[in-house]
Amino acid sequence: MPDAQDYRPLADRIRPRNLEEFVGQEHLLAKGKPLRTAIESGRLHSMVFWGPPGTGKTTLARMIADSCAAQFLSISAVLGGIKEIRAAIDQAHKYREVYNRDTVLFVDEAHRFNKAQQDAFLPHVENGTITFIGATTENPSFELINALLSRLRVYVLKPLTLENIEAVIRHALTDVERGLGGRALRLEEQALRKLANIADGDARKALNLLEIATDLVEADLISDQLIEEVISGGGIRRFDKGGEAFYDQISALHKAVRGSDPDASLYWYARMLDGGCDPLYIARRVVRMASEDIGNADPRALQLALNAWDTQERLGSPEGELAIAQAVVYMACAPKSNAVYTAYNAAMQSAREHGSLEVPLHLRNAPTKLMKALDYGKDYRYAHHEEGAFAAGENYLPEGLEGERYYFPTDRGLEIKIKEKLNQLRDLNKKNNKHRGTEHTE
Repeated sequence: MPDAQDYRPLADRIRPRNLEEFVGQEHLLAKGKPLRTAIESGRLHSMVFWGPPGTGKTTLARMIADSCAAQFLSISAVLGGIKEIRAAIDQAHKYREVYNRDTVLFVDEAHRFNKAQQDAFLPHVENGTITFIGATTENPSFELINALLSRLRVYVLKPLTLENIEAVIRHALTDVERGLGGRALRLEEQALRKLANIADGDARKALNLLEIATDLVEADLISDQLIEEVISGGGIRRFDKGGEAFYDQISALHKAVRGSDPDASLYWYARMLDGGCDPLYIARRVVRMASEDIGNADPRALQLALNAWDTQERLGSPEGELAIAQAVVYMACAPKSNAVYTAYNAAMQSAREHGSLEVPLHLRNAPTKLMKALDYGKDYRYAHHEEGAFAAGENYLPEGLEGERYYFPTDRGLEIKIKEKLNQLRDLNKKNNKHRGTEHTE
C-alpha cells in the first residue's frame, strides 16, 4: 500500500483514462454518439452532466480536457464561492496568455451554487475563457438559472447496471499497477454479486466497499461472509429528500395507486422506506390520495388512511409501516373518483372569478332585531320541516350563480348511489316553480 501521505482512494486510483476503459453510459459514448464524437475530435463545448453519484461525471470531464490538451480546473460548489470562481477564471486567462490553450472548468455539485454565483460564469462561458462542465445530481431545469442553462448542453447519465458494476470490480482486482496495491486478491462470485447489488448503480460506492474489504481480508480470497460484514450497516438507496429521486418516487407511488395497481404501489412504497423516507410523510400523502383519487367512491379509504397515519405515530416501526401498507393496498384496489377533487377546484375557481358575491338574504343569520328588520333570514325554509327533509326549489347560491354545479358524481362505488340521490332531488327542484328556469341540467 502507498504511504499515508500519498494515499488516494481506490476509486480515484483506477479512474478510467480513456474511452476504452470507461464502463457504462453507452447511450452517450457508443460509436457515433455526439459526446463520444466530441471527445475523440477534441471539439470543446460547455455542458452539464446530470446523473446519480458514481456514474462517471468527473471522469468524463477529465477525458474531455485531456482530449484537447486543455487545462483542467475543478471547483466544488459545496466548498467554493465567488472567490474560488474568480481565481479559476484568472488562472484560465493566464493559461490562455502563456500557452494559448483552453481551460476546462469542472464545477462539481453545480446545483448548489446560488443565482449570483451562477451568474458569475456567464460572461466567461460566453467569450470562451472557459469551457464550463458542470456535474449535478439534481434536475438542471430546476437548479440552474436559465441564462446559464441556455449556454450548456445537458447530458443525462444513467445509473450503472449490475453488469457494469461487476466489470468495474473485476478491473480493480486485476489492475496490478493501480488497483489493490499489488495484492492478488480473488472475490467469491456470490460476494461479487452482493457487492454489485448493494452499490445500487454507484461505481464509487462499490470500490469504496471493496477497498474496506481488502483491508480486512487475511488470505487472498474475499469471501461472501466478509462482504456481508462490510455492508452490514445497510445500503442506502438513491433517495434524497427534496431531490429529484424523492419526488419521482412519490409521484410513482401516487400514480400506481390511482392506476389501481397494488403491486406497483407496494413496490414504490417499499422503495421509499428503503431509501430512508419518513413513513409519516408517506402517510400524509396517502391521505391526499384517499381524497383526490377515491373520494366518495369509497369514503372508507380516507378513514383507513387516517388510521394508518395514527398507527404510525402511536406505534412507530414496523407496525405503523405495515398499517400504511394496508392503506396503500386498499386504496389501489378501491373504486376511483376524482369528482370531489374536480368539484373543489371548480368551486375555488368560481370563488376567485366572481369576487365577493353577497349571501342571499334568506340564508343570512339574524341574531338581532336590526338584522331581522333588514329581512335577514326572511323566507328561509327549514329543510327538516319539509317533506323528505328537502326544501324543493330552494336556492343556496349567490345571485348570478343560481343552479351552478361543481360536483358530478361518477358511476363508480358509492358515488353511484350519490348520483341517483342527487338526480332525484334535482327532479324535485324542477317540479317546484320557485326557481323555474334557473336549473342547469347535465
